[in-house]
Amino acid sequence: MDNGVDKNSALLVATLASFLTPFMGSSVNIALPSMGKEFAMDAVLLNWVATAYLLAAAVFLVPFGRIADIHGRKKIFAYGIVIFTISSFLSAISTSAAVLIAFRVLQGIGSAMTFGTGVAILTSVFPIGERGKVLGINVAVVYVGLSLGPFLGGFLTQHFGWRSIFLVTVPLGVIIISVIFWKLKGEWAEAQGEKFDFIGSIFYGLTLVAIMYGFSLLPKTSGVWLILMGALGIFSFVKWEMKVKNPVLDIKLFLNNKVFAFSNMAALVHYSATFAISFLLSLYLQYIKGFSPQNAGFVLVSQPVVMAVFSPLAGRLSDRIEPRIVASIGMMLTSLGLFLFTFLEGETPLAFIVASLILVGFGFALFSSPNMNAIMSSVEKRSYGVASGMVGTMRLIGQMLSMGVAMLIFALHIGRVQITSEYYLLFLKGLKVVFIIFATLCFGGIFASLARGKLR
Repeated sequence: MDNGVDKNSALLVATLASFLTPFMGSSVNIALPSMGKEFAMDAVLLNWVATAYLLAAAVFLVPFGRIADIHGRKKIFAYGIVIFTISSFLSAISTSAAVLIAFRVLQGIGSAMTFGTGVAILTSVFPIGERGKVLGINVAVVYVGLSLGPFLGGFLTQHFGWRSIFLVTVPLGVIIISVIFWKLKGEWAEAQGEKFDFIGSIFYGLTLVAIMYGFSLLPKTSGVWLILMGALGIFSFVKWEMKVKNPVLDIKLFLNNKVFAFSNMAALVHYSATFAISFLLSLYLQYIKGFSPQNAGFVLVSQPVVMAVFSPLAGRLSDRIEPRIVASIGMMLTSLGLFLFTFLEGETPLAFIVASLILVGFGFALFSSPNMNAIMSSVEKRSYGVASGMVGTMRLIGQMLSMGVAMLIFALHIGRVQITSEYYLLFLKGLKVVFIIFATLCFGGIFASLARGKLR
């Protein structure tokens, strides 16, 4: 499986798929007001258009990673792209809010099938010495998707309406499907013949739904109860996985594999501390600074652009230097950038904001691909699908937690009101509290990153 064509086809296919998922997630956010207008949706329903996709992707990532390890990564990856492409087309022709949310769930399932398996295919095809570089390219493309999303999404929505965002991904899906069938030979299924753990997967899914849905209801008591039930679910899930013969998520990976456990923890902390930055600064720039959405987007692009440029470099660096060192330095820079945001005032100069964003972006680039390299190189071949599914899940849970913390602090500081000029001072106060929490969280994460031990 080592000839050039297959390696390049694998890289092309996995990279294009890695672009689609984050692009879809971030471009839809810009189009939400237009969708809300057309289908007369309230704020809660609008939130579900975005969240339904993330939640479905999070619930199915690990189970599909496991199914791919058993039945073949290429097969699951190909089915995933087909489902994603069809559901994108169906989302574009949706006739009501309920129909749109249903197709977004389907799209999330397709995403889960491709996102986990794409990284697993790369890890199967490329040897250890080239892995950091390739995973770096893959991570860079994720950031290109994240940064182009709001930018392209805004442009498409303004000129061609929100449905065009979904339509634009259809040709890309068709290209990926063609490359898989014509160029990508071979199959990877190192856990062939093992049983799939249905009960564990159902436990896992329900637990995630309870926690994430609970977070969206906070600070209501029903939200707290759901989160508590979810926590109880985690306990039952771990107990079940410990005794079943072929678990959907091998808990021993966390117990006996320090590198895997701490790298995943570091990823969770890092995403929890950083994901809400663009959401918070988008509000700050538009409300406090009076920027138009397009200009706010221009300022915010500085972070993902730096991430996309330096990720492949950081990945290559982690092939030569111990990944935990590169990743920990990255985390240190990120927490410094987050700390700088705690000084935001009404008259903070734009240069200070952009410089802080660049610092966070650079820290993120140094952290992300070496961390992914550490995780994927710390497991056996038969667990590649589950491991890459786990990374994706940590990312999605981190993103949800990040938004949850921001929402909770605003609910406590301002209450559930529209942010108008009389609330600007309270908004700034809340903003600072959120950034203090994020900076502290990220600083704590440096120790998880350092504690993972040596890979080589």
